[in-house]
Amino acid sequence: MPETAHVIRIVEGVPRIVADDWRVLDSATECEAMAADARARVLLPLELALRQPELVHEGAGLLLSPTDDPAQAVDFFPKLALIGVEFPKFTDGRGYSTAVLLRSRHGWRGELRALGDVLQDQLFALRRVGFDSFALRAGRDPQAALAGFAAFSDTYQGSVDQPLPAFARPGPALARP
Repeated sequence: MPETAHVIRIVEGVPRIVADDWRVLDSATECEAMAADARARVLLPLELALRQPELVHEGAGLLLSPTDDPAQAVDFFPKLALIGVEFPKFTDGRGYSTAVLLRSRHGWRGELRALGDVLQDQLFALRRVGFDSFALRAGRDPQAALAGFAAFSDTYQGSVDQPLPAFARPGPALARP
């Protein structure tokens, strides 16, 4: 029996390891076969969804590559349960921009997953820009990766998770020289 895949998901504000029942579809033939099943938990590449919008069923997911324009996903939002953003290399930062655009400009409120070459050292920053689900690179221990969320106790600059910079937040003022 194959091992169950796991992801890290933010549940009620706390990162937790949960079973992953989503499947990323690669080939057009595979997409058409699986997408026809309305119960399938599949991530369809945006390119395929744009060519064949009938494959996007209620509760489906979209997979955005680094070159995809997030604005093209907006019409699918009412049907989607998840949007996955692919990180082909950990040095490729375009997924961070995609997340900010989806959350801030386009209003995506559903689950947003980082997947691909995702490492523990990136988790804190990925959460800041709006990701709430993380599929780590193969071979990485999700239990050990949870420490990545506690790497910093506070932030100075604003972002999706905390729009106000530290100096503009209510409470004690930052220590000044």
